[in-house]
Amino acid sequence: MSLTAALAYARHGIPVLPVHEPAPGGGCSCDKGTRCDSPGKHPRLRHGLNDASTDPRRIELWWHRWPGANVGLRTGIAMDVADVDSEEGWHGLCHLMGGEIPAGPQVRTGSGGRHFWFRPTGFGNRVHLLPGLDWRGIGGYVVAPPSRHPRGDYRWLRGPAEPLPEGSGTLRALIEGPKIMPVARRPITHPDRYASAALTAEADRVARASVGARNDTLNRAAFALGRLVGAGLLDPVDVVRELDAAARYAGLGRTEVRRTIRSGLSAGRRAPIDPDHGRRAA
Repeated sequence: MSLTAALAYARHGIPVLPVHEPAPGGGCSCDKGTRCDSPGKHPRLRHGLNDASTDPRRIELWWHRWPGANVGLRTGIAMDVADVDSEEGWHGLCHLMGGEIPAGPQVRTGSGGRHFWFRPTGFGNRVHLLPGLDWRGIGGYVVAPPSRHPRGDYRWLRGPAEPLPEGSGTLRALIEGPKIMPVARRPITHPDRYASAALTAEADRVARASVGARNDTLNRAAFALGRLVGAGLLDPVDVVRELDAAARYAGLGRTEVRRTIRSGLSAGRRAPIDPDHGRRAA
């Protein structure tokens, strides 16, 4: 059934990738088993979503090797996906859409959340776009029906259809986020806004980092944000929370994440930025 679905998605131009599935005795089919932090949700392929394909022969080979694999779909090409995992996220998305439930395809996730499909926006992933609401765009992927989760199966509540709905202007503006001013060229006019935008951007970069570059991306992000913490522009508690969530979404383990964040933050705090760099004396 998973192979049939994977081939159908590929025929509609959606790059597909095999994803680990829940193990029969509990946990995940990956080597970590019951110690896995995201059972049935991370790629089987060495390069993750970067190896996703619409080639039916390649897809058939994958599912011949892993017949029980979950189906992953790369986002940002044929569709973007709003990932809602709480009632608060549901109400937030409806508010952004002008009080209406999005009219396009809708999936009930294995954990009881919802995936809403939209026309691609051209933007990347946004972790914690609102409480309980993430956005999967360029550089992201979602698990799709008929995949399995330790708590239930993924299933369609409203099947795929063309054309996909557009996100509202308010939603798109929130996904796009603020423009970040380069520090090296001129002083920061609004330090608080800059720091908030930097935190969002770095967390997004970590969340969509490719396999093989995830830990380095996290370390660089922790260092960059540590410099803002050292300048008194960010609360270290907020930085740790956002980077931890983004890194866990990217597939890094808890111990590795905490160690890397602590190291990067410590180094960054010892080299704080100067918000007034380049400002002429009055």
